[in-house]
Amino acid sequence: MGEIVVDVELENAVDRGLAGKGFLQEADVRRATVSAVADTGAVMLALPEEVVQRLGVEVVGTGPVAYADGRRGELPIAGPLTVHIGDRWTFARCVVTPPGTEALIGQIVMEELDLVADCRNQTLGPRPEAPDAPVLRL
Repeated sequence: MGEIVVDVELENAVDRGLAGKGFLQEADVRRATVSAVADTGAVMLALPEEVVQRLGVEVVGTGPVAYADGRRGELPIAGPLTVHIGDRWTFARCVVTPPGTEALIGQIVMEELDLVADCRNQTLGPRPEAPDAPVLRL
């Protein structure tokens, strides 16, 4: 089976808030569209350093990471971001990965957007019970 790759639209959430209040022009909201792998083994959104820099989001700290090959380390965490996949959106922080690495959509974003990874068909889409909008389970 291959990877599930989707286009993700990202915005600097601080810019978005300032534009919503009229303090920033819509054209000045920093945005990026990236192809990202839907990775059910990842917890957080992971974005390469150059994307985080283009969006102008701040590093808010660091956090421990565990790689698929068993290595451990610590990487910067940045945010806030607005994440759009299809017609759904959420706010998120991201792990900042080295330049040139793949963007990953982790479990947190998939859960908040109520999206399911279908490895057989290589798609990321809404749960059949919630086709029109995310259902936030409490």
